[in-house]
Amino acid sequence: MRVLGVDPGLTRCGIGVVDVAANRTATLVGVGVIGSSHELSLDARLLVIAEATDQWLDAFKPDVLAIERVFAQTNLSTVMGVAQVSGVVMVAAARRGIPVTMHTPSEVKAAVTGNGRADKANVTAMVTRLLRLDEPPRPADAADALALAIAHAWRSGSAFSQGNESSTAAQQLWRAAESKAKTKKNKEKPGTTWH
Repeated sequence: MRVLGVDPGLTRCGIGVVDVAANRTATLVGVGVIGSSHELSLDARLLVIAEATDQWLDAFKPDVLAIERVFAQTNLSTVMGVAQVSGVVMVAAARRGIPVTMHTPSEVKAAVTGNGRADKANVTAMVTRLLRLDEPPRPADAADALALAIAHAWRSGSAFSQGNESSTAAQQLWRAAESKAKTKKNKEKPGTTWH
């Protein structure tokens, strides 16, 4: 399973791709940070992120995109920027038919470190260890994107239960429901209506 993880942000948007094998071994495929200058207008900043996201999706062709779920903060402008970047990234994936999943920071921390309250240093250290890297990915946004990708593969169970014979009953039901929902959604694709 190839997962592209995104830690959304207007100034620094972390992005990382990992392949996760059936035995849960994760391998680094690519990692980076998409940056946009605060001197640009908001629409120009979002365009920079959209175009770079398109390049990553086309180059690495992930099976799924995992993105950090926006959560309440005291700084409203930060939340708005993160939400806007998330929307741009999700639309880019949707245009390619790539499923998008969202995970909270505590879900990612728990999956990768075993502690939902782990700090950034612990997350980075575990990502470095899990991916067998010589050096930690920098900056922290890049490490967070890789953590999202690893966490998604591990939490979903898809990386090690592609065949129904090795899936739990709950996973089989979930996959059947997902498949049914996708089929229904494809049949109901509405067109754009202009008035």
